[in-house]
Amino acid sequence: MTPQPIDVPALPPNNTTYSQAVRMGGLIFVSGQLGVDPSTGRLAPGGIAGETRQAIANLRTVLEAAGSGLDRVARVNIFITRFDGLAAMNEVYAPAFPHRPAKTTVEVSRLDKGAMIEMEVIAAAPVE
Repeated sequence: MTPQPIDVPALPPNNTTYSQAVRMGGLIFVSGQLGVDPSTGRLAPGGIAGETRQAIANLRTVLEAAGSGLDRVARVNIFITRFDGLAAMNEVYAPAFPHRPAKTTVEVSRLDKGAMIEMEVIAAAPVE
């Protein structure tokens, strides 16, 4: 199997060293998504909840470009700069992932652009 990069013109990567997503076999691996509004290039307003909402929207955009969707996500990795924002993050997260995929949340000291949250997922690819 050879990894197949997935280009998502609506969400250009920060640099050319990675793909927004890669398909390998029956899986889609989505690179970490910040809560950056692609129309402005800035972090979404509304604190951790606003950034979480936008990060999930960005994940949805990438997955749909790959022919998949949030409902096919099996694993979510979340990087958050302050655990005291966990409850607010989960209020936005839970409705987007009612099927309760496997999840890891890790507090980190810093994220790109001063973001409060970054999310990456692994999802099932469409059946060919």
